[in-house]
Amino acid sequence: MDKTRRTLLAAPLALALLPGAAFAQQLSLGEISNYLNRLQTATGGFTQINDDGTISTGTIYIKRPGRVRFEYDPPEQSLVVAGGGAVAVFDGRSNVNPERYPLNQTPLSIILDDNVDFTRANMVTGHTSDGTTTTVTAQDPEHPDYGSIQMVFSSNPAELRQWIITDNAGAQTTVILNNLQSGTSVGDVLFNIRRETANWN
Repeated sequence: MDKTRRTLLAAPLALALLPGAAFAQQLSLGEISNYLNRLQTATGGFTQINDDGTISTGTIYIKRPGRVRFEYDPPEQSLVVAGGGAVAVFDGRSNVNPERYPLNQTPLSIILDDNVDFTRANMVTGHTSDGTTTTVTAQDPEHPDYGSIQMVFSSNPAELRQWIITDNAGAQTTVILNNLQSGTSVGDVLFNIRRETANWN
């Protein structure tokens, strides 16, 4: 997996945590699963910290199950779209667009699944709390070689604040979510890879 693909596809969602947050009880795996299953649509800003230390910003659109879109701000010339069981990576520096691969072979598919269940055997490899947030590390129990995703959640109410994806080569990408709004209107057209390919070319 080349560096560009590793960076854009590994996109873990890392959110800056609010300072001075009150002590919060650790969220259970069931509570976190229920939160993600209720999160049908969402939009917000993100800051992505790539494995090489470079930083990108942009807008994220989520429509579960199976759909997410990362629009990167200029001067970044990139777009990542997941839909129809595939992930397409558009890179302005590449002569071949998009690069595609199966969504189910990326750790991001874990939280985009139709039925998220972190209580499944061998899925969760870490579940901790620092008194303010709950951190869960998960992998595909049938394919741990695909990598893992580490998610950070705040409590009261539960909210996804950050994720870090470690890909199969050990590279990490962190995405910090800014003002993630759930229940927003998100059109299916945003996840149409064929349409984006026509627009990009």
